Amino acid sequence: MPKLAVFPKAFMKALCVTGEMTLDEWIDLASELEIDGLEWYAGFLGMEDSNNWSRYRNRVSDAGLEIPMMCCSPDFTHPDPVFRKEQIRKQKQWIDMTHALGGRYCRVLSGQRRPELSLDEGVKLAVDSIHECLDYARTLDITLILENHYKDDFWKFPEFAQKAAVFCQIVEAIDDPYFGVNYDPSNTFLAGEDPLELLEKVKYRIKTMHASDRYLVGGTIEDLRKMEDNSEGYASVLRHGEIGKGLNDYDAIFTTLKSVHFDSWISIEDGVDGMDQLKRSVDFVNRKIQQYW
Repeated sequence: MPKLAVFPKAFMKALCVTGEMTLDEWIDLASELEIDGLEWYAGFLGMEDSNNWSRYRNRVSDAGLEIPMMCCSPDFTHPDPVFRKEQIRKQKQWIDMTHALGGRYCRVLSGQRRPELSLDEGVKLAVDSIHECLDYARTLDITLILENHYKDDFWKFPEFAQKAAVFCQIVEAIDDPYFGVNYDPSNTFLAGEDPLELLEKVKYRIKTMHASDRYLVGGTIEDLRKMEDNSEGYASVLRHGEIGKGLNDYDAIFTTLKSVHFDSWISIEDGVDGMDQLKRSVDFVNRKIQQYW
């Protein structure tokens, strides 16, 4: 049976930029939910100091939870080899962090879809960089998970592998038991594609999943396309929402996951309107897990 984690989507600025919320406060809030773990973020304030890693691992453990997954955003498609080398160094540090926290899964991305980058160049840069990180992750028994991503909170351009064809090309190029997919159904809508079609293509490679739902507020997918380049973070018409009330068909998603005997971690990346909304999302996913497993 899958296990359930949550990610503090509502509190990212407070936990990563302003310090208005501490990690201890987040752990206390999350531990009141019916969950098994917390998805961690490499950019949380305080995580730069490796001396804090064991403290947070113990703090989460004392709350009856674990830290199974690390969310981080390497940018491997930059044309400068010096920049890419630094991104690889950072990814290896995040792998160390995942291991120290007791986690098993560490996210990778391809990088930003820069206008000057060709398809073949981008795929090669991403695959080569991931392979280099994978060699290191294997030594610590950490699995790298590539997400079908939209856009990091602090990026100017969308994900290079946003489209399913490009994403699958990268996934198929890396055949290793320590590499797989973090499937996020919501992100496929933002690519103008069907999440169930992508799921069918990658279902045997899925290691973890993000549970989320999406809405477009005051605009269309076409409006989103116009505003997603050259602006940091998510476009203004894009909203995370309560799971089960958006565009995703979770009955169909979980039917497919059950058919391939998925029993790993599902992490909720919603609840941007606060803990009450996050609790409703947790309750919804827990009901679906009980229904299908």
